[in-house]
Amino acid sequence: MELEQIPGFPPADPASKRPVLAILTMSDRLLGFRGNRENFADVAKTGRDMGFTVYVLPCKSLNFTEPMLSGYGLNDKTGEWVKGRFPFPDLVYNRIPQREDEMRPKVQQKLRLCQQHPRIKGVFNPSFFNKWELFEWLKKSQATNRYIPSTRKMVSVTGLGRMISKHPYLYLKPVSGKAGKGIMTIRVMEGKTLPYRLRIQQKKKSSTYNCATISKLWSRILRESGGVSYIAQQGIDLALYQERRFDLRALVQKNGSGQWAVSGIGARLAGSRSITTHVPRGGSIEDPEKLLQHAFGPQEARELMSKARSACVQLARQIETASGQSHGEMSMDLGVDVEGGLWFFEANAKPMKFDEPHIRKKSLERIFQYGSYLMRSPKQGKAGGA
Repeated sequence: MELEQIPGFPPADPASKRPVLAILTMSDRLLGFRGNRENFADVAKTGRDMGFTVYVLPCKSLNFTEPMLSGYGLNDKTGEWVKGRFPFPDLVYNRIPQREDEMRPKVQQKLRLCQQHPRIKGVFNPSFFNKWELFEWLKKSQATNRYIPSTRKMVSVTGLGRMISKHPYLYLKPVSGKAGKGIMTIRVMEGKTLPYRLRIQQKKKSSTYNCATISKLWSRILRESGGVSYIAQQGIDLALYQERRFDLRALVQKNGSGQWAVSGIGARLAGSRSITTHVPRGGSIEDPEKLLQHAFGPQEARELMSKARSACVQLARQIETASGQSHGEMSMDLGVDVEGGLWFFEANAKPMKFDEPHIRKKSLERIFQYGSYLMRSPKQGKAGGA
């Protein structure tokens, strides 16, 4: 089916004045393309309402010498994705879902060409973040270093021992992990026969092992990590709500002026048997003001929300500058400790959908407000544009 036959689409004219945003993903033999279809549909509908042509573009269909490309448009009447021919994009919204796909040489080459191509005004989310690199980037600035827990690469039992001697509570995280998968914690229980307590996150609960020595602890960690690269990070005693840990989830996006701005902050409350606050791991969505007021009182809660907003913008700017790549959006996990201190835990270059309706609405609109800014601005190369 051709583009002009899909309800809601303008005529398939490469010279159309309507800006074109392509959602870049991977092809799928059975389904046509991979990725979160519901999210893509929301992006397509919002873009259409804001004067954009939006379609899904499998990476293998991205041809830099053709004015029209093979992709998938959303049929407004049926909600189905329909294959068709679409104009070469002005903007590329990278939603390749898996890190291993994005790292393929052919995909990397196409992403580089997108950033260099004179017709493409911007590439949102040029690549997944690596946890170790993130912390290295943020340590380079005094403004952001203060939010970073002590973090080391986990490469030897000796190094782990040194880290434990400084911080008797540690988080172990896979360098390339997401959604809490593979996270472990270590607590030193002084005076116990088996003083090293290792907790391992599973689907919606955790399992616990107690070890007598660091060498036995290290052996267990190696078995659980399966050869994947990990970082060890100072554990933070987070503020509690009804005896359960919580943290903040922020969405930071470039706005219609090309500046970083906070689109919203939510909160995630850990499940009763979970060591992370991720919803797929048993966590729940909560109102951040409610949790902070419970822990600190109304005035300090307001101050902490203000500090968190300011910190998010500082962190996004530094990540973008230090990475040398332009970004359009990122989500962040922030913690508040029992004394009201603010900590940065993680940033994601391809944010998952926020379930809070007010954040969701703004997040979709900002994609196209920033896209409009890029369309009327000279193309920028590295960090600072997209």
